[in-house]
Amino acid sequence: MSIELFAHPFSSYCQKALIAFYENDVPFTWRMLEDAGVGEELASLWPMKRFPILRENGRVVLEASIVIEYLQVHHPGPVKLIPEDPDLALEARMLDHFFDNYVMTPQGKFVFDALRPAENRDPHGVEDARKMLDTSYAWLDQYLQGRTWAVGETFTLADCAAAPSLFYADWTHRIPEQYGNLTAYRTRLLQRPSFARAVDEARRFRHYFPLGAPDRD
Repeated sequence: MSIELFAHPFSSYCQKALIAFYENDVPFTWRMLEDAGVGEELASLWPMKRFPILRENGRVVLEASIVIEYLQVHHPGPVKLIPEDPDLALEARMLDHFFDNYVMTPQGKFVFDALRPAENRDPHGVEDARKMLDTSYAWLDQYLQGRTWAVGETFTLADCAAAPSLFYADWTHRIPEQYGNLTAYRTRLLQRPSFARAVDEARRFRHYFPLGAPDRD
């Protein structure tokens, strides 16, 4: 029985997992959230109704980071997204959490606020999210100096997290031009074939972006 991936192509966290599948050409069956009945099946497997989730041989795996770890354990390929070196593995996991917590989360605050009725919006929370992104951009620009990928020269779990988070964050709150290390890193991520494929698969859903998807990228 093949892997089933309950996901949506436009979701940042789904793209994070898709990069891992595409890096090692792991076959899977799409359980596309746009298709009839898939949302209800997802809810029966995971009441939080968050995605992606992976199902294989009756086992359900939650959360994009853990999906990537699962693939490395059960479907290993030439690209080792969790480095074998323990210290590099810790750094990859640390940066994975950084991108999720300090780039993806504040970026999402802008988006979810825009989806609310005007009377229920939270301008204070959005401003806090803006400040967090500003701080994250500045920190990342320094951290990435001299690095090709987040953990040096090796493409890892951290880059799977970075790609969609920086992709959408730059749409939401533009990365300042002064952060040359960070903007160059984002460009390299977009040129990575695995992420380029995920971006292309999501193009037809760009009208879903409530802040207005820019023409670039």
